[in-house]
Amino acid sequence: MRIGFRNIFLNACAFILFLALSAAPSEAQRREKTPKKSSDIVAMVSEIKPSNIERTIRSLAGFGTRNTLSSQDDPKRGIGAARDWIYSEFQKISEASGGRLIVEKQTFLQPVAARVPKPTILTNILATLPGDLPESQSRRLIVSGHYDSMCASPTDAERDAPGANDDASGCAAVLEMARAMSNRRFRATLVFVCVAGEEQGLLGSGYLAEQAKLKNWNIEAMFTNDIIGSSTGGNGVRDAKTVRVFSEGIPTTETEAEAKIRKSIGGEEDSPSRQLARYIKEAGEKHVKGMKVTLISRRDRYLRGGDHIPFNEHGYPAVRFTEPNEDYRHQHQNLHRVDGTAYGDLPEFTDPEYIAKVAKINLAALASLALAPAPPKDAFILTKNLTTDTELEWTAVAEEGVAGYEVVWRETSEALWTHSRFVGNVTAYTVAGLSKDNFLFGIRTVDRTGGKSPVRYPRPLR
Repeated sequence: MRIGFRNIFLNACAFILFLALSAAPSEAQRREKTPKKSSDIVAMVSEIKPSNIERTIRSLAGFGTRNTLSSQDDPKRGIGAARDWIYSEFQKISEASGGRLIVEKQTFLQPVAARVPKPTILTNILATLPGDLPESQSRRLIVSGHYDSMCASPTDAERDAPGANDDASGCAAVLEMARAMSNRRFRATLVFVCVAGEEQGLLGSGYLAEQAKLKNWNIEAMFTNDIIGSSTGGNGVRDAKTVRVFSEGIPTTETEAEAKIRKSIGGEEDSPSRQLARYIKEAGEKHVKGMKVTLISRRDRYLRGGDHIPFNEHGYPAVRFTEPNEDYRHQHQNLHRVDGTAYGDLPEFTDPEYIAKVAKINLAALASLALAPAPPKDAFILTKNLTTDTELEWTAVAEEGVAGYEVVWRETSEALWTHSRFVGNVTAYTVAGLSKDNFLFGIRTVDRTGGKSPVRYPRPLR
């Protein structure tokens, strides 16, 4: 009798183990949970130097003020001196890359506006690293910081406004990424940018986004780095292992027809910008040990806005990087002290080691995007028939090296993609046994090295 009970017990255990193994993720899903690092990206990440970042911040803060309305011809003080210094730094990087980095000043006349009392020349500095794709397939990835600064008043062009965190930190990260990446080759074109006029209403980035649209640039991603300089917040919390990434859920450019579909079947969390943010988290955390990317499901902070917004407004995927805990005593303040507490945006309140880690997250995501193929241009979820399966179709990507496509899915309450399946070099696939009513699906391109594009969220097709 004891032997009988023992056999029953062992058989039950074996059955439970069978169920557990049956429910275990597939090999493709396991690879998704523990993706392999790229040795090329690891090498680039290792070249980001906090000492270079600190030098850039102190140099920019040393121009006294970089207010957009300040002097443009004083060689030592004002926005003109900062402009010329950034341009010369990009030129040095270009020389070290054998001239592959193309540096230019994008200058325009800004008319009178709410924070611009008289017509003013504004200049963005662009450094472009051309990709290897032919022009017909060209994709651009933009990473930016803004080099203008302000004190308590956005129109005070005389008072000191060192702008160490807001936003010399972002420009320092952009310059350092350009140093690390300009000697490498990528499929996509990389554009490193320091813009002006942010504090006057996103003017420089607005002009850049407008010109990109007029020139029909295919911008796959836009990152802006704004206030990434401190690991310690005004609440006293120090967190040197987290960076926030803000992304819009419902696209700013959504049409009435698109809104009608979204209200019917969902998709509020699946805009191109939200897919970009998920990609950043995956690629960044994979290559930068100990760093966490916190995805914030809104376009930006309360009462604030950054240079990604004009790109959202022109229909481009764009996100913002910002430190996890801000200290408002060191943003938009006149330099002064109250009861021994210092106010003002000075270099001593920044953390170059932390900024370097944020730059590494940026670089890992940018390089992953630039080395990978494009996502499918069109993707559809077929809704003609009532079925418990999910039928998907998409348009093939016409790039060399494409190995096939991966279908991803998650429950509707999940923030990140939780399951994946490589389905081969096909343009249609049916996920048997998983209802489109119960899950959210997407498709991404995979190349022969394992590089993956961002996810394309499918539209319903009846």
